[in-house]
Formats: sequence, C-alpha cells, structure tokens
Amino acid sequence: MRSCIAVALAAASSLAIPSPAQAQTSAIAHGIEVKRGSTIMRVTAIGDAILRVRVAKDGVFPEDASWAVAADVRARTAPVRPTANGFATAAMRVAVDPATLRMTVTDPTGQVITSDTLDPLTIEGKSFTLRKAMPQAEHYFGLGDKTGGLDRRGKSFVDWNTDAFGFSGSDDPIYKSIPFFIGVGGPGGSYGLFLDNSWRSWFDFGHRDANVLAFGAHDGPIDYYLIAGPSTAEVVRRYTDLTGKAPLQAQWALGYQQSRYSYMSADETKAIAARLRSDRIPTDVIWLDIDFQDRNRPFTVNPVTFPDLKGMVGDLGKDGFKVVTITDLHVARAVNQGYRPYDEGAKGDHFVHNPDGSVYVAPVWPGPSVFPDFTRTATRDWYGTLFRKQVDDGIAGAWNDMNEPAIFDTPTKTMPLDIVHRIDGDGFAPRTGTHAELHNVYGMQNTRATYEGLRKLQPNERAFVMTRASYAGGQRYAVTWTGDNSATWDHLKLSVQQIINMGLSGFSYGAADVSGFAGGPSPDLLTRWFEIGAFYPVFRNHSAKGMPRVEPWVDGPQHLAIRRRFIEERYRLMPYLYGLTELNARTGDPILRPVFYDYPSAMTMSCDQSMTFTLGKGLLVAPPPKPESPQAYEICLPAGGWYDYWTGKRAGAAQGDVPGPVQSASQATGDPRTRGDVFTAIPRLDQLPVFVRAGTILPRQPLVQSTAETPAGPLSLDVYPGADCRGDLYADDGHSTAFQSGAFLRQTVRCTVTPKGLTLDFEAPVGRYVPWWKQFAVTVHGWTGASTVSVTGRAIASAPDPAAQTASFTIPAPSAATRITIARR
Repeated sequence: MRSCIAVALAAASSLAIPSPAQAQTSAIAHGIEVKRGSTIMRVTAIGDAILRVRVAKDGVFPEDASWAVAADVRARTAPVRPTANGFATAAMRVAVDPATLRMTVTDPTGQVITSDTLDPLTIEGKSFTLRKAMPQAEHYFGLGDKTGGLDRRGKSFVDWNTDAFGFSGSDDPIYKSIPFFIGVGGPGGSYGLFLDNSWRSWFDFGHRDANVLAFGAHDGPIDYYLIAGPSTAEVVRRYTDLTGKAPLQAQWALGYQQSRYSYMSADETKAIAARLRSDRIPTDVIWLDIDFQDRNRPFTVNPVTFPDLKGMVGDLGKDGFKVVTITDLHVARAVNQGYRPYDEGAKGDHFVHNPDGSVYVAPVWPGPSVFPDFTRTATRDWYGTLFRKQVDDGIAGAWNDMNEPAIFDTPTKTMPLDIVHRIDGDGFAPRTGTHAELHNVYGMQNTRATYEGLRKLQPNERAFVMTRASYAGGQRYAVTWTGDNSATWDHLKLSVQQIINMGLSGFSYGAADVSGFAGGPSPDLLTRWFEIGAFYPVFRNHSAKGMPRVEPWVDGPQHLAIRRRFIEERYRLMPYLYGLTELNARTGDPILRPVFYDYPSAMTMSCDQSMTFTLGKGLLVAPPPKPESPQAYEICLPAGGWYDYWTGKRAGAAQGDVPGPVQSASQATGDPRTRGDVFTAIPRLDQLPVFVRAGTILPRQPLVQSTAETPAGPLSLDVYPGADCRGDLYADDGHSTAFQSGAFLRQTVRCTVTPKGLTLDFEAPVGRYVPWWKQFAVTVHGWTGASTVSVTGRAIASAPDPAAQTASFTIPAPSAATRITIARR
C-alpha cells in the first residue's frame, strides 16, 4: 500500500479552509478521528491489514450502509496501539498530519504502503477528489473488465455501467463498475483500495498528472477501504473477505458451453446437441437466447417454436446436456393480457417510478417495458418467484442480460438520472433514491433477486446465474462475461486481460464470448480462441444473430480436430479445475490469474506477458502476445523450474519435433530453478504452450463427453518434482449444497525428493463423500532409469519410460495416511 488512507482537505472553491490550529485529533476505538472545521476524517482498523476511511463533508457522517460490504463485516474491529500521530496495528502503521489531513501508511518496518499527496482531498459541492502519491515502480490492476490493457497505469477510467455493444479495446465505460484496484510493485508490497460509492465515479492512474493517483465521485459518501498485502494474493483474499466470496458453482458450469443469439427452435437446439455428440465434442450446456421466448417477453416461451420446452430439456438431459435460458430484467407493459410478471408487478407496485410518481416505461426488446425496483427487498423476493416455471421445466440456470440497465432509443442508453428507486435493507434506512445513485448497483441487485429466488426454489441445489452488469460484491450472486465483444484478434487478446482483472476484482468466474459476439471470425482466429478459451474459468462459445456460424465444426475437419482436442483437454483437467473453484470459494484466490499473483518476480522479467496467465498456481499458459502474427516470441518462466505440459519433460530439454517452445539462444546462464528462464516460441495454430510448475501434483481424469458421465478408470496423478511439492484433491456430488454439511472429499498429496528418489505422502482424506475414483494412476516426471516402488514397505509393479522420462504405477486410492517410496535402481 503506497498510501493508506490519507484524506487531507485541500481547498475547494465552495469550502473555507480552517487554519491548522483549528484541527483536533482524538483517539477513538480502533482508530483515529481528525476534525478540521466542519470536515471530519475517521480512520478505523477493521482488521490488522484493513483500514476503513470515512469523511464527513459537513460534520455529519452519512448512514453506515453498503451494497457491497455486509453489516457484520463493517462492524469488525482489530486491536490498535495509539501513536503520537495515529495508530498501529499488527500489520500497519497509520500517521495523519492534523494540519493537512495527509495520511501515510507503512508496514511495521517503515516501508511506505501508500501515502497521500500534499493536497489529498478536494470537495466541490457534492463531488470529491482524493489524491495519493504514485511511485515510479508501481503498477495497477483490477477495476473489473475495463479495457485499455492489463496494467491501468497511465490511464483513467469511469465507473458507469454501460451497454457497450461493439466496444473497442480503449472504450470506457463498459458493463461493470467495480471501484477496486490493486497497487503492485511499491516499497511496501501490494495493496488494494476499494471506494464504496455507487454513484458515477472515476479513477486516474497518472493520466493527468504522472505522479498522482486520483479518484473520486460526483456525489455520495467518501468511504473507502485500504487493504494491505504485502502479496497480491493476500490483498485479493482480504478484498473478498470484505465483499464476499463467489459461491462454489456446479461442476457442469466448468464444462464446454454452446450458445448463439439465437437457436430459433427446439428442433434446431436438438440438432445442435446431436451434432455435438456425433462429433464427440464434450459439452455440458446449451444456452437459449431471447428468441425462445414469446415476443421477447421474459418468463415466457414461444409456443410455436418451442412447443414442449420441458420435454426438450428432459431429452437433452438424458444425453448429458444442461439448458440455461436468458431472462432480461425488463418486463413487457402488457396491460390486461394475462402476462403474469406485469400483472403481479403492477399489483404489488414493484416497478420503478418517474419523479411524478407514475411508472417509468421505456422501450427494450419486448417493446414498451417496465423495470422491477430491485433495491427493494419485497420486489427482489417477488421477482425470485417468477423463476418457478423455469425450475419446474428443468432449466439449469439463469442468464441476466441488459441489466446496466440498457434502454433503447435514448442517447444515454439507460434510464434518466431522476428515475426514483426505493431502498431498504443492507444498512440503509427506508428511503427513495435516484437512478444517479443506484444505476451502478441495479444490475447486481437484479442478479441478487435471481440468485436468491433460485436458491429458495431449490434450496438443496447450487444456483447458476450469469450477469453482464454488476458492482463490487456481485460475485456473491453471479458469474460474468465481458459482454458483446467482437470477432477480432484484438478482442481475443483483450479477453485474457479482462478476465485476469475481473479475477483480481472478486469475479473469479469470468468468460468472454469465444469467437467474438459481433462479426465473423476467420477459421484461424476461431481455432486460436477455442484453444485459449479452453483455459477460461467459464468456457462459452457465443455469437450474434445474422453473423456467421461459429460452432466447432464450421471450418472443416482439420480445425475441428484442433478445437476438439483442446475441449477434451479441459475435461481431462476437470479434477484440477474443480479443485480451483473450491479453493476460490474458501479463499477468494482467482481461478485464472496474472503470473505475478503467485510469482512476483515475473513483474521484472523482460518478456511481453500481456497474454500469459496461470490457471491456479500449477499451470502457466503462454499464448502469443500478438496472436494474429506468426512472429516468434519470448516466454518467461518464473523461478522454480517448469515442465512442458504436453510432453511432460523439463522445459528447455531438447524438443526435436515434439510440440513445445524452443530454447532461445539469448537464454541467460544459471539455474532456472532460482532465476527463471526465457524461451523462444514459434507460433503454430495447432499448439499452445502450456507449462506445469515443478512441485505440482496434477490430478487429471479419463475423457468424458460431459460432467454427467462418470469417468472410467483411475484418477491420474502427474507428479512434477520440485520445491513445495503438493497437490490437492477435492470432490463432491458436483451440484447440491450437501458439501456444506461435510459431503465432500479433500485430500492433500505431497512429494519430497530424496537422495535415492522420491516419496509421496497421502494425507488421510477429510469429509464423508465417496468419489468416483477407486485407484490412482501415478506418473512421476523427470525420472530416468528403473525404479522400485513400495507402499508402506510393500513392493508394487512400476513401468519406467526412458523416452518420456517417467516412472508410472497404479495404486488403490488411500483411505488413510499413506507413504509411497519411489527409489532408483
């Protein structure tokens, strides 16, 4: 944290500045309060490494309420030790200059985490600006799915949820408002800052002033949290402690998903499903966009083109397919037409209003439409009941689109700012608020209503909701995607950067429309997108109406073979992927991560890493940074040693004709386990460089055609010896909430290199769930010569492969703590 929570009062044209003599500083419970004239700054510790800063502009603090941070979290406290000019926690020291209100936050050794500028706060009417110093070496990430590249430094952004069809790589704002960023690379380590303000806000990372990090809002509370690291991972975990963890998704949500705007009939949908199965393309989900509905009206079904939706869903389910349907938030204004959502909504006064008290009506897909008042508890509860018919029909999940909210035929693309919403709950006293205040949380509250409704309708099942718009904390209710992207190489690259920053912003389940939504991809672009998309947290192929088809088979057998191979690899990796989702639910660690998340030294490596990412800690995926170009490119592998995922051999070994990167002539000398390594790769359309960290024990499974199919055979454990060698196994039934009461299996496996070979230690399984596997097929990589394998002293057969440099054996899955010894002979 470079500057903690410094909120010094700089002159504002509408504000007289009291003299320093008028400043009063007092210790309060768990923090400090500074009064300067009518302005009060209050800094409190809600954890050893989390500070909350609030400023009363006129001497009166706004109500202590939040859409993002729950009341019990806001009420947390940490012990503090008063100091001469502030206080200290176990992890931070806070100093405030009462003459200027300038705040500096350091770690216990005195390294600056974050520091305000000399003029840290300006208040002009209802708007405010906060300023912090911006060290030369610091870089910035987060803010959700903003465009503009991976690093936010040198750029500025606005938070205002916007229907941004056809957005470019530099357009802003777009769909989400997540006012949270992470500073990385400063002297005090990584830190995070979350501005909890739902009004239109902005962030400037040295765009206008190269040395100043500025942010503010047009109205609303000055209320923000400063989160210390020192690692990026610790910042993200603490941010999700504040705003909530994403719930564990059903395992089928990790499978390949096929969509289009739109599959126009039940016959077309079933034909798509049949082709997926006949072509042996593993798939779990088919999505239905708005054309499955009657006249685009949410909560309806077209009786002509989908005459028996329930029957179709049931038939697809027998073949391992789930069906997810779109439900936009607008409701057709269908007076006296027997349309339940409108009739019930009007009777219950559930729609937002114009300033004159009339119901707001505006055009969207169904024509004239009205809009539920989602900031109202009663409305959310009512809205959730509307999903009853979909649940009864077997629909597996809900897709909330258009929820910025998007409005047609208006230059702002959304509601007028004076539209009136009603507010209750979340710490807010019952009152009304304008759309200017609630615009950025409207989509999140839409997904909240959907998620909570599905959970009530099926209390023993996990709820799947996908959203386009959201706010900080929205990860509690929905997965998300990057919206209406384009079929271009630039958008393929942008998708990786957006998903990385969404993961750092709490939204670990990120996706982008594979192929691009608008426009038609070339065969090569579509194939490359399938390859990279196979490593997205959510893997959905989706395209717009009137655009070329983009199903996997559209460009002939050669492209299909490559695309299918990567989809298959995702299914083989399902045990690893599912373990990452469970880890995310417990800790907040993203599924897809920037390389520096687990390997901070990567920040100083020379390669263009704008497309490189890790899947968990164990896998590193290195697509070309210019994906459209055949030009050779460098791959930087952080210190610790790596193996080629495809060959299983140590990265840097002679590859010959085996797919994989070629060692660069410029490779530095020394041990790659301590300094990292650099390779040169020559792009080939049928290859994607993927590496496994030395020290990884990677679980994989036999190929299936959907997660509904039980794998046949043992669970594979690929052991890549190295430091901190371990693997974590997790399993449950994949769909219910029974895991919350102990119906899961969690087991850790560790490996240790010994003078004679290797030992594997299986910890005793935890939990009462019995997984599908009965055996482990173990492969030790980087092995030369013959081997002797013994389980608790009993010898078992093993099979060395000198060409692959492996030793392999199969054992029963241990039900108690077990040691296996692999010795060279």
